[in-house]
Amino acid sequence: MLQHDLHLDAYVSFTLAILLLFVGKACTRHFELLRRYSIPEPVIGGLVSIVVVSTLYLVLGLKVDFQLGVRDVLLLYFFAAIGLGSDVRTLRQGGRPLVILVALATGFMVLQNLAGMAVASGFGLDRRAGLLTGSVSLTGGVGTTLAWAPHFVQLGIANAEAIGLASNMAGLISACAIGGPIAAWLMRRHRLKSSAEAALPAGAHYEDENRSRLDYNSVLLALLWLNLALILGRIVSDAIALTRLRLPGFVGALIAGIVLRNVSALFTKQKGQLWHWERMQAGVALLSDICLGVFLTMALMGLQLWQMHGVAVFVLTAVSLQILMAIAFAVFVVFLCMGRDYEAAVVSAGFGGIALGSTATAIANMSAVTREHGAAPRAFIVVPLVCGFFIDLVNAVVIGLMAG
Repeated sequence: MLQHDLHLDAYVSFTLAILLLFVGKACTRHFELLRRYSIPEPVIGGLVSIVVVSTLYLVLGLKVDFQLGVRDVLLLYFFAAIGLGSDVRTLRQGGRPLVILVALATGFMVLQNLAGMAVASGFGLDRRAGLLTGSVSLTGGVGTTLAWAPHFVQLGIANAEAIGLASNMAGLISACAIGGPIAAWLMRRHRLKSSAEAALPAGAHYEDENRSRLDYNSVLLALLWLNLALILGRIVSDAIALTRLRLPGFVGALIAGIVLRNVSALFTKQKGQLWHWERMQAGVALLSDICLGVFLTMALMGLQLWQMHGVAVFVLTAVSLQILMAIAFAVFVVFLCMGRDYEAAVVSAGFGGIALGSTATAIANMSAVTREHGAAPRAFIVVPLVCGFFIDLVNAVVIGLMAG
């Protein structure tokens, strides 16, 4: 079959992502099953794109190539918003759950890598290739995969990047699918309900009832401080790079947002024209929700299933085992250790993203759950910090030790 390429520029790709997000919202609105299991709206739109693009490639030989550079910018804005929404006084309240979740995620990364290495040995491959189906691609995501692939090539694993990207693709789709059902099952089994009456956190869904707090100044202030966080975040990322740690760029934006929020609040005794958190909070929440939705849609749009050719059986076997492990760990370990309450169920839904997909997937899973069942403010503080900062640091150490 003669293959043709269709290149869609950044504007067209971005516009299609917004359209697909509307498709996902429409599907969620019309199908009660999607709402019951809290399947994120961007996931539905992204999966529609995967089906269409894969069909065009397999049937017509037409390869659709999206320009997705804006996707990474949206992720930076999202994490800057998470940082701006993180008050140190609130972080102190979540100190113990933060430590517990870091410990749980670290333990699971080790289990993840051991399982991947065992599957690799079973396929007669270098055991270290199993790390690429473990915390490198699943906990670490695309950025960590691309950062570590050259190292594994030097170890003699020539197709390291293909294995890692294929594993990340399979894990990302799975992570989007398991978070909501995990929370729904836990809530039914333990008869849980939200008791939180908290202000809208960055990263949560922007609901209609918050429109009265949204005005021109709130959005303009939000844009100002988000951009300042991105500027400072670039400086932070450059400083981290000097330590030779392989951390994704959004870590700098997250740290910068936290610093700006708490330093500004500390030195601004009166609510001024340029810093007024209560006024701009709704604007930050709205922009973060939009950025997360479009980012996740574009992340799925960029997946090309035919890239798994040649490593499909090994990758699917390894990732299937990882999915079962992640579900069992979230239900029987994370939920129990995080308090056996509604917040713990929301964190367990997010753990699917931590273990299999990406930080954005974790937040999307939790947002879908809280949109249906109520706020979980502690979860939206703990999980972004765990998987946006601590996990990448720990993962770098774990990979380095196990890869040798």
